[in-house]
Formats: sequence, C-alpha cells, structure tokens
Amino acid sequence: MTPGVQVSLYDSVGNYSGNQGGSVYVRGMGTSRPGSEIKTYLDGLPVYMGLWNHPLMDLLPLNGIETIEINKGPQPLVSGNNFASVNLLTKTPTENGIHGDASAAVGSYGTHILQGNLFGRSDAVDFALAIGSADSDGYRPNGDADLKNALGKVTFRMNDVWSAGLSFLHVENKVGDPGDNRYLTTTAPVGPYQSNGVGRNDSATDMVMAFVTHQNEGWRGEFKVYSNRGKNDITQDANWGTFKSNFDMTGVRWREQFSPWQGGEVVAGIDYDAISGSMSGPHVGSAVGTPFAFGVAGTADVPTFRVTSPYLGINHKFNLGNNWVLQPSVGVRTYRSNIYASKTASNVGLSLIRDNLTVYANHSEGILYPGAETYSLTRALPMAFMANNGWDTLSPERNKHTEVGAKWDVTATTHLDISVFQDKVSDRYVWSGFTPFATSVWSNSYPDYKMRGAEATVRQEFGTDWVVFAGVTHLDPSVNNVPFAPNMAYSVGANGNIANFRVAFDAQHQTKMYSQTWDRSLTGDNDEVKAFTVANLRIAYPLPSLGKKGEVFVSANNLFNASYEYNAGYPMPGRNYRIGLSASF
Repeated sequence: MTPGVQVSLYDSVGNYSGNQGGSVYVRGMGTSRPGSEIKTYLDGLPVYMGLWNHPLMDLLPLNGIETIEINKGPQPLVSGNNFASVNLLTKTPTENGIHGDASAAVGSYGTHILQGNLFGRSDAVDFALAIGSADSDGYRPNGDADLKNALGKVTFRMNDVWSAGLSFLHVENKVGDPGDNRYLTTTAPVGPYQSNGVGRNDSATDMVMAFVTHQNEGWRGEFKVYSNRGKNDITQDANWGTFKSNFDMTGVRWREQFSPWQGGEVVAGIDYDAISGSMSGPHVGSAVGTPFAFGVAGTADVPTFRVTSPYLGINHKFNLGNNWVLQPSVGVRTYRSNIYASKTASNVGLSLIRDNLTVYANHSEGILYPGAETYSLTRALPMAFMANNGWDTLSPERNKHTEVGAKWDVTATTHLDISVFQDKVSDRYVWSGFTPFATSVWSNSYPDYKMRGAEATVRQEFGTDWVVFAGVTHLDPSVNNVPFAPNMAYSVGANGNIANFRVAFDAQHQTKMYSQTWDRSLTGDNDEVKAFTVANLRIAYPLPSLGKKGEVFVSANNLFNASYEYNAGYPMPGRNYRIGLSASF
C-alpha cells in the first residue's frame, strides 16, 4: 500500500519465484532480471537470492516484523550497492516479563495461516521468537503454496552501555506455477509451450547473526556479522526444466554515530559482503562458448564476489531564530570490489526545519555492482555466450537521484508529505541476447534513461476512533516500457471503530503498466496489464478474555470482485474470505 511501491504476485499466498512472481519494486527500480536495482534486508542485513542478485518475496518473513522501512532512492549513509531498499525490522520486547500472542485463520481455496510471537524481558536479558506458517490450495491448479518461517533474537545487556546478542532466520517454501493462461498448457515438464502449468519451486534461507551494540549520551554504534545460506530450486519449469541454485552470503556491518560538537553529528561505518554459490541445470555441463550446447546437464561453482564499502557523513544544525533550524549534510560512500573497478558515491542535502514543518532538498548517487548473476547466466546458457564474454569487465551502474519535498503537520491531526523526484540511470549492464551460436557478450551499452515523478500522502485522524491515509504517485519514465511503473497509482486506507467492532479498509487503483521484468538482454520484451481497482475489508470483534490482542475477525479480499492481475497471464483471485482468532497474554 506504500505509494511508489509495486509488487508482482502469482496468487494471494506464495509466489513462484522461478520466473516473474514474488518480488517488490520501488518507483520503477528493481525491475531488471537477473540482478536488481533494489535490495531487501532484515535488521539491516541482506536477505535475497544471492546467486541471481535479486529479491524474492517468499524469502522475507512478515510475522515477527515491527516496521518496514522503504528507502525510495539511494541512501549512501543507510545502505550501499543499491538504488532503493526495503528493510524489515524485527519486534523487540518493551515490557518486563514474558508476553506472547498468536493468531489462526482459515479461508477460501483451502488457506490456513498460523502465526505466533513470544517475548521476554528482564534486567539483563531479553528475547523474541516468531513463527509462522501459511498454506493454500491456490486459486488455480498447481497454484498451491506451503510457506514456513521462524526468527528469533536474544540480547544480553552487559551494563548500561554495552549489549551483545544473537539472532536467526529460517525460511522454507514450496509453491507451484499455475501457468500463463494466455497460452496452451501441457503436462510435459519442459516446453515447447511458454507455459506448462506444472512447474514447482522450492526456496529456503537460513541466516545467523551476532551483534554488539553500545549507546550512551552523544555516541551509539553497532557491529554485526552474518552468514546467510539459501536456495531457489525449480523443477519441471517450462523454460528451465529442473534448475537448482544455491547461494552463500557472509558479511559485516559496522556503524558509529556520534556528536563531536554542539549541533553536529558524524556517521561512519563499513559494510562488507561476500557472495558465492553453485548451480545445476540441463545445459550447465557444456563449456561456455560452445554453440548449440543443449541438453548437457551438469553443475558449476560460482566464484566469490566481494564488495567492501566504507562511508562517512556529517551534518550540522544552525539555529536561525524564530524556531527555525537549517541543517546541511554531506556524505560519501566508496566501493572496492575483488572483480570490478572501485567507485565513489556522494550525497548532499539541505533541510529547513520548524516544529511542524520540514522542507528538504537532496541529491544522492547510487552505485550498483554486477553480482554473481553475470557469471551464473553464462554457465546456465553456455550456448548463448562467447567464451570471452566480458562478464568480469563490466562497470557498475550509477543512479543520480534528486528529490525536493516537504513534511508538514498541518494540524495536530493532519500530516502531509509531498515530493518531486528524478532518477537518472546510466551504465545499465546488459547482454546482447539469446542465440544458439555462442555470440553474446556483456556490456554497459544500454542508453541512459530517467524516471521523473511526484508523490503525495496525507494522514488524517478523526477524533480518537478513526485514522485515514491516502497516497498518490505519478511516474514518467523517459523509456516507455519500464516495468511496474504505472503512470498513476493511488492508495487509501481507513482504520477505526464502529460500535464494538474494529474496521480496517484499504483500496488501491493503478493505471495500466508493463508487468514482465526487464530482461538483461537487449532483445527482451514486456507484456502489459490493464488498469485495476482492488479493495479489502477486515472486521474484528474484541475478546478481552483472550488478552489485550484477543479478537475474532473476518476479512474479505478483493471486496468488489475485480478482475485484475499483477503479471500478464496470471489473474488474481476474485472475492475471497478469511476468518480467524487472535489471543495474547
């Protein structure tokens, strides 16, 4: 529902991640495959398909999550090696003692959902554990899904300043591809049809993280190390047959933030990521550069791709009088890769701040390094690429992002955000397209392009019972086939009470858009989906006997039974229902 954000879905539960389904896009960014201009994170640590270098929504847990942070442009002092980012922040206990909550729901198409959270806090230790399960028969044959995840964190407070802890994430999913309904389907495991309706996808990830944090007056920081291993395996896929991808990601995050003088602040840190993996597929057994190398199954290891990225930022607040503050800021992030050339990205900003109003302007640069996908694709399709195809001589992509806007508390109950922005993307890396003659090469030959746009949101409270949100995004790309970039997109939501019932309503409308992600090849083509409006309604009745969060609820998804799709050939379900129960202690 966040303005400027689009999703790609195959069904209401689970997504076939072996193709176009199950990802998220921000203002037209993140639409390239393989690879992606956006990255997804859990508590600031990367969680995505490392081997192909793009997000998969099924790998992201939503239960146990407190907040979703969306950075709609490059933020060199927040995260690097992306043009936009989504960061999921886990829940943490806020009260002493042990507390928990759970919910269960059943719904249309044999859908079952279970979620549970357990929290504990004492003077020296706190912990959080979240588990979730969702399964569904799906709206269409072979559109079923079985999603499971668990995450947990324990923190030890050594004194008033220092803490240390451990956390983990486990995700495993099994989903089917119901097939593109624009084409004839077959029970054959591999083509020649563009859709066979029998493909299956298994994805999983396991991440462990250790951290140390400190915080006192004027200085705070954190140091994290992580290891993240996962897979994305497809079987009987119409294009790839049976193809297995495994990734291994390790890294470090170190960040310090302090105030060395009155009104000033310094942010400094360093990120390090290493990604490697392996694959097996129907053509991987042939050497790259072998014409017509079809049907030679095999396996291949992917070399390690490393990026080290230190950053530094400074800002200072000048008091102008009459409660006005002027805050300029500057920052820089540098990149060093074990394969590609070193790069530098800068950012500058200026904010004029008063109690209820902030007017800002900023310019930031984003750097996106080619990842393991450049090597992996040459091994997956050895008959398409020359042996010396240039995967290791590419340049990183660059985005110059400019944004001007304002945040205004018009009254105590009315909040308004408005902005205009432009992204200028250069050096997009592509390959010259599939032929069986082993002639394709990698290059940065795609022309520069721009994404211009405007965005506005308003949040209005009505008394103590109702809150209404509305947002609108306008996108105007200089290239006419940018996927997941509708010219206009609107969203609205309302939460409140009617008598003893809690009511939540949301709706979105968007104009037509291209839905198939940009192939990295120069010969890729896109499909278009029509404009749509879809709405959802949830009504809950509190049950105090089941705790503060106790309730029975019913929800109607696609309330007005709209005919719509996020991906061409993959219609979403019509009106469907869920009923459930929540409890807490």
